[in-house]
Amino acid sequence: MIDFEAAGQAFQGYRSEPQGQARGAVLVIHEIWGLNPHTRDIADRFAAAGYLAVAPDLMGLAGLDAVLLAELGERRADPAAQAEVQPLIRAATAPMNSPEMAARTKAGVAVVFDYLNATSEGTDRTAVVGFCFGGTYAFSLAAAEPRLAAAVPFYGHANYSPEDLASISCPILAFYGANDTALMDALPDLTTKMQDANIDFRPTVFPEAGHAFFNDTNPTVYREGPALAAWSLTLEFLEQQLIRP
Repeated sequence: MIDFEAAGQAFQGYRSEPQGQARGAVLVIHEIWGLNPHTRDIADRFAAAGYLAVAPDLMGLAGLDAVLLAELGERRADPAAQAEVQPLIRAATAPMNSPEMAARTKAGVAVVFDYLNATSEGTDRTAVVGFCFGGTYAFSLAAAEPRLAAAVPFYGHANYSPEDLASISCPILAFYGANDTALMDALPDLTTKMQDANIDFRPTVFPEAGHAFFNDTNPTVYREGPALAAWSLTLEFLEQQLIRP
């Protein structure tokens, strides 16, 4: 684990290194459940593909109780418990919606990006990949950081003005499940705004999937076909954007 500090608060990140020289660097941002084994596994998969990967634990910066949300996430995987658990999840995640907590989380993401971009592997070759909560902050980093080489948000929110979107300079490969109603309702407008801003935005929708389809630790939402396809497309995209002669 690596120690970081942002907004006056200490936090840590999980670092996974490839064998041999890294092909670039990837900042992996977790779901709302925190830096759990699933997120560490994703970082390890990027390392196995040849990238230096760091997955920060942003729960404290976002004002979230990591232990409680990890427990609720495990309970939510049981279909019989979903009706009971869902209001508890909404209450537990409410703090992250405050502007103060959002600013602190963005500061943490920026610190980790700076760390990766300062490495020989990451200089001008750092991408961000995020899931749900992390997908939202992947969009956020793309809008804030001109040095970012690529962004891959999985089912993230991007409620930005055209002026904010105009600051994005990297290509974005974004994944959605067709059954993820809220994000699908917002996607046409987002796509139009991206096109108007001349951003290389590549939304990919899987018709047989919903929210969190990549999370193979939750059988109620995981969809193997879309998850495998999204992973393959992600590696292809990163190879195009990060690997240079």
